[in-house]
Amino acid sequence: MSRVEQKSTKLDLERIVFIGRTFEEYLKMFSLSEEELQGKKILDCPAGACSFTAVGNKSGLDVTACDIAYYHSGQDLKNKGHQDIEHAMEHMQKAQNNYKWDYFKDIEGLRSHRLSALQYCAKDMRESSKRYIPVTLPALPFKNEEFDILLSAHFLFMYADRLNYQFHIETINELLRVTKQEIRVFPLVDLEGKRYEYLDKFISYLNNNGCTVEEVNVPYEFQTNANSMLKIRKG
Repeated sequence: MSRVEQKSTKLDLERIVFIGRTFEEYLKMFSLSEEELQGKKILDCPAGACSFTAVGNKSGLDVTACDIAYYHSGQDLKNKGHQDIEHAMEHMQKAQNNYKWDYFKDIEGLRSHRLSALQYCAKDMRESSKRYIPVTLPALPFKNEEFDILLSAHFLFMYADRLNYQFHIETINELLRVTKQEIRVFPLVDLEGKRYEYLDKFISYLNNNGCTVEEVNVPYEFQTNANSMLKIRKG
């Protein structure tokens, strides 16, 4: 990619929110165990500041992370992540009632999880930068069926107000192209906690294209109603 192309595809750092979830949160959000993931080639897309790749690889898994944020330097992202966490915690003080506090207990618990994810991610980006691939969806720079399983958290349906249905279809087609077996998408609601408006249409599209699709309740709910994922198996 030339410098000109790179500049045109990467978002300004100010427009990126660099906040991530922990490895343990991923296992709960996607209803997975480490054992199920052993021996599989896994893509986290988009991965943001999540520690799933860092901790997963240290546990003997084979995880690659990709995100538009990775066009920026690791140090810039770490700094931005710290700012974003503090900003999010201020917002949380006002919006606590929109969330369930069983998992984190309180805002301090949430902050420590978000800081832990950021620290693991930033350290791994320094030590194993090849695992962190800059991408601009709906296009991915990977080979057909390069990964066995793809996990996609807090992106597709969350931003339905700014990513239209056509973008969702183009993105899922690309995710399917690079995945051999299965895709899991979490959650199935938008930022207001409402079920994605076109989810049934989206599922029908996948069924018509040879996929088996299940809506699965998961043992994780922080944002109210965000407690299920889509499990998409290729035919």
